[in-house]
Amino acid sequence: MAAGALLGAAAIKGLHAQAKAPVYLITEIDVKDPEKYGTEFAPKAQATIRAAGAKFLVIGGAGGANAKPLTAIDGTPPKRITIQAWESMDALNKWYNGADYQAALKIGKQYADFRRYAVEGQQ
Repeated sequence: MAAGALLGAAAIKGLHAQAKAPVYLITEIDVKDPEKYGTEFAPKAQATIRAAGAKFLVIGGAGGANAKPLTAIDGTPPKRITIQAWESMDALNKWYNGADYQAALKIGKQYADFRRYAVEGQQ
C-alpha cells in the first residue's frame, strides 16, 4: 500500500512538472477615437483572440466592447488596458502574426496606439 502511495505521489509530481505556466499579454492602449475603436476594431480583435484559444482576464478603460472602468492608484493609467492569458509564447506569436489579427490591427492603429509586453506566469 505504501508503494502504491509513493507511485501515485510521484505520478502527480511528474504531471505538475509538465504543466507550463501561462503567458500573460498586457496591452496598454492610447485610444484616440473611443467610438470607432469600440465598434470597428475591438470586437474583431477580441474574436481573433478567443478563436486562438486565449482568455481575457481584464478589459478596462475607454473604447467600449466589454471594458470595465479603470481606477488610478498611483500615476496616470492608460486610456485602455487588456490582459490576456495564453498557453504559450508560441501560441501568442502565432495569433499576433496571423493574417486575421494583422488585418484587424490595421483598423485598430487608425484609432489607437498600442504598447504590448508578455510575461510568463508563476506555476
